[in-house]
Amino acid sequence: MSGEFVISLAEQGIFTILLVTGPILILALVVGLLVSIFQATTQIQEQTLAFIPKIVAVLLGILVFGPGMLSTMVEFTANLFQNLNQFVR
Repeated sequence: MSGEFVISLAEQGIFTILLVTGPILILALVVGLLVSIFQATTQIQEQTLAFIPKIVAVLLGILVFGPGMLSTMVEFTANLFQNLNQFVR
């Protein structure tokens, strides 16, 4: 197994991680920003107000983006198992 092969495999793994986690992280970031703007304008500094909308948004995001995320992970894992003989050589 050459160094280029290992770097290529690591690149594919990182790209897959970004594809899987990206939509949920962006959703949590946008909801957190909206809640922060709401808190700043109304001067409500309740700690639970910052977490509850993000938790709900992430759960809804997992329901919406979950099948695509799962198929991406299964595809990457199947590709790893199909090319397992190249890793052992």
